[in-house]
Parts: sequence; C-alpha cells; structure tokens
Amino acid sequence: MDPTATAADELTFRDATDADVDTLVALIESAYRGDASRAGWTTEADILEGQRTDPEGVLAVIKSSEGRLLTVERDGRLVACCQLEHRDEHAYFGMFAVSPALQGTGLGKVIIAEAERQARATWGVTEMHMNVISVRNDLIAWYERRGYRRTGRMTPFPYGDERFGIPQRADLQFELLVKELA
Repeated sequence: MDPTATAADELTFRDATDADVDTLVALIESAYRGDASRAGWTTEADILEGQRTDPEGVLAVIKSSEGRLLTVERDGRLVACCQLEHRDEHAYFGMFAVSPALQGTGLGKVIIAEAERQARATWGVTEMHMNVISVRNDLIAWYERRGYRRTGRMTPFPYGDERFGIPQRADLQFELLVKELA
C-alpha cells in the first residue's frame, strides 16, 4: 500500500454475498476475539472468549430483507464490514469489523461515515442506532467522537448463549448509542 494514501483511497464498498461468508466470519473474529485481535484496539479478548459470530449469523444478515451487510475492499481484499438494517425511523449499525492490521489508520471513520450516508440515502432515516457493550469505554469514546451519544438505555448480555461468546465477567450489558443524521 502507498504510504501516502489516505484511509479512503482505493476502497470499494459493496453488499456482501453468500460467497463472502467464510471471509467475513474470519474478519469479524480477528477483529474481536483471540490473540489475533490484540493487534488492533477493538479486541474483546479480555472480556469474552469463544466466538463473536458464526456463518449462520453472517448469512442471516446477508439474506435479511430489511438490511444489508456492507463489505469494504482494498486492492481486492476484504478489509472491513458493517451491518445496516432499516428499523422504522432509524437504521441500526452493527457487525462492524476492521482488519486489526488496519485499525488506527482512519479507515473506521471513513466506513462509518459512508454507512451513515448510505442509510440516509437509501432509507431516508434521521437516526443511526447501535448497541455497544457498556464496559467498552475506549470504543464508546470513539463513537462519541463520531457524534454518537450514550442513552443510558441498557439491554442484557445474552449470558448462556455461546453464539455470542463466553463472558469473562458478570457485568456485561449493551448500551444503546444514537446519532442524529443530518
């Protein structure tokens, strides 16, 4: 990659297909779980073990009639993804993953801005919502710098459902973050 390139240079955004499932699962797992995730700053390895997602979960997002799984490629290689789902007056943003090797380069800022732009353009929504594990203070602060606000509205973590990981602490819950889309 050209060292003078910006985060947005040479990115291709497209909807995921069935053929992307295995690559997407590997990307999402690498960004959040296990030792490989420690190369980036979004790791959940200290609070959750086990899987972050599985092929069935990724395929369900791809097949959803209410949303899409947006993939991001650079030089023909899948480097990031995010889920966009239309929910009445707002869009939901989830399953956000950036390759650990590219975290901290500004790529995440470019992707979230494009996701917001596409949600406004496609569905005419005025808000973006997301759920973040409430103890992820660095991640929440990153979203706040992008204009998201904490709502204090919590939902329980699905303890006992290993499809979402194996919690390493007893205080996990999700907080709803919201951003007004101009």
